[in-house]
Amino acid sequence: MKIAAVTACPSGVAHTYMSAEALQVAAKDQGCECHVETQGQIGIENRLDPQYIKDCDVVILTNDIGIKDEDRFKGKLVLRVKAGALIKQSSPILHKLAEKLGC
Repeated sequence: MKIAAVTACPSGVAHTYMSAEALQVAAKDQGCECHVETQGQIGIENRLDPQYIKDCDVVILTNDIGIKDEDRFKGKLVLRVKAGALIKQSSPILHKLAEKLGC
């Protein structure tokens, strides 16, 4: 499974980066490819490449605050979750997505 994700939180600090890391670790453990863009206090880091977005199977967006440039994901399967859920439950979330997508 190829995952594109954007993480952000109201303060733009801890949960933004903790959720990104948790998702990347879970994806690696499950053999998934995952690129995560963070929209934190210092701005957008690791901006997702448009071709990667086009080729991905699913987009995961945190829904704690609005995501900048969200129109990039039109037409893609999008899962919205809280940053805290990604921190605590990335592995089960990815497992359910893989089942849904038949991966």
